[in-house]
Amino acid sequence: MRVVSRWAWILLSMVVALIALQAPVPAAAHADEVLPNVRFTTTSGAPLHDGAPYGIGTVIVAHFDGPVDDKGLANQALQVDTSPPVEGAWHWVDNRTAHWRPPQYYAPGTVVTVTPGPGPPLTFTIGASHVSIADDATKQVTVFDGGKLVRTMPTSMGRGGTEKVGNTTLSFWTQPGVYTVLDKSNPVIMDSSTYGLPINSHLGYKESINYAVRISTDGVYLHELDATVWAQGNTDTSHGCLNLNRDNATWFYNFSVPGDVVEVRNTGGKPLQLWQNGDWSVPWDQWV
Repeated sequence: MRVVSRWAWILLSMVVALIALQAPVPAAAHADEVLPNVRFTTTSGAPLHDGAPYGIGTVIVAHFDGPVDDKGLANQALQVDTSPPVEGAWHWVDNRTAHWRPPQYYAPGTVVTVTPGPGPPLTFTIGASHVSIADDATKQVTVFDGGKLVRTMPTSMGRGGTEKVGNTTLSFWTQPGVYTVLDKSNPVIMDSSTYGLPINSHLGYKESINYAVRISTDGVYLHELDATVWAQGNTDTSHGCLNLNRDNATWFYNFSVPGDVVEVRNTGGKPLQLWQNGDWSVPWDQWV
């Protein structure tokens, strides 16, 4: 047996300690010490549910309880794994909020797991490929399931133009861009005063609307409105929503899940912005 002297042990201990100090520390360990608590939602603000199915356009939103000073550290700590592997990146909206998505829509069946540093992982599955294209040139919404056309729905979109109310200029376009389904309600109370248009003005309203699928944070829906059936397919009459007849609205309501894609084309007005649920309207080279 080889005998090691006391001084040799001391020297060996010093070398081991020096190596340990130089070794990289896992991001999760740093995140546990530095990063504020985080919770995950969809772009609707609703919590991401472990094990739930979501659409091919789902965006993960990380909300931190406090400001994040080291975004690089946070990007490492907020690990996103996919099966099969998918490229993706975090995009910081402000110092408390980051969004994660791939450069293209997910493939159906993709399993996504997001891990908040040392916290427990959250896993969800991407469902069928639902893509709806609302084209103002034809006044039709064409709905595709797995790339196959399954329904064509006449619609009446935003009438266009603007109106100044007080110091606010309101737009009545259905903005062009790539939306996703946020949530749905049957019914939902639509109230123009929530975006600055008084109920008692000539364009104001407050009414209960059936079979409403929300696609923007500022209140654009695909919904039933039989009062505009005469216009659907030929004339834009709405404040920005996409009006459908009862059969089509009911069908689309039952068909839709959060994260499904709705592309709006050939309309006027400003392009859809990220804060309105326009994550997929941001080019990939500007996202990363």
